[in-house]
Amino acid sequence: MMKATSLQHTWIAKFLIGLVLLLGLQTMSVNAAIIPTDTVIQTEQQQFTKQDLLQKLESAELQQQLLEMGVDPQILEERIASLTPAEISDLNNQLEQQPAGEGFIGLAAFLFVVFIITDALCATDLFSFVNCINR
Repeated sequence: MMKATSLQHTWIAKFLIGLVLLLGLQTMSVNAAIIPTDTVIQTEQQQFTKQDLLQKLESAELQQQLLEMGVDPQILEERIASLTPAEISDLNNQLEQQPAGEGFIGLAAFLFVVFIITDALCATDLFSFVNCINR
């Protein structure tokens, strides 16, 4: 009789362990949402555009022009990395309208204007001659 209860306890213990494992696995669910194709495409284009801008920034000619304007290329690199999708779209539109060969000068001029605006809005502090409007 003692042997029968020991076997019953072993069987019950195995059953309960299996039940706990089974219920534990079922409660772990993955919360994943469907991402629309347009969102994926926009994200990929945005990342590609940022990479493109950073590659253009590596140009010695552009870096020289930026230094002549008083812009530190390292700070500009950080600013490009933090551009919003709207700013990137704006930049893409302006670059598309530029004739071939004028992209570097146009890009430098556009970035110069963007940084003057961000300095005026107190978002950056690149130029000493631009006063923050909130001060």
